[in-house]
Amino acid sequence: AHPDPSLSSLFAKENLARMSEEQLNRYDRLINEPSNDWDIYYWATEAKPTPPEFDTDVMAMLREFAKNRNREQRLRQPDLEYLFEPPR
Repeated sequence: AHPDPSLSSLFAKENLARMSEEQLNRYDRLINEPSNDWDIYYWATEAKPTPPEFDTDVMAMLREFAKNRNREQRLRQPDLEYLFEPPR
């Protein structure tokens, strides 16, 4: 389970539609390759440095998103319909 499921789900909801195919591939690799979901959370919140192989434009977007999210109080979880959409 993600330590903050709303971080990745909100990021996906707000960003996937406007990402290029290359960025989507990097995002897919980011969320599927690290063996520990906590790692992604720590990298996104800059609690730990991101390893070079994952330190891409997509990781930068996620870090920026995490910063903005920390400044905003989100009052509700995002809808999760994107989880059930067929793969692109």
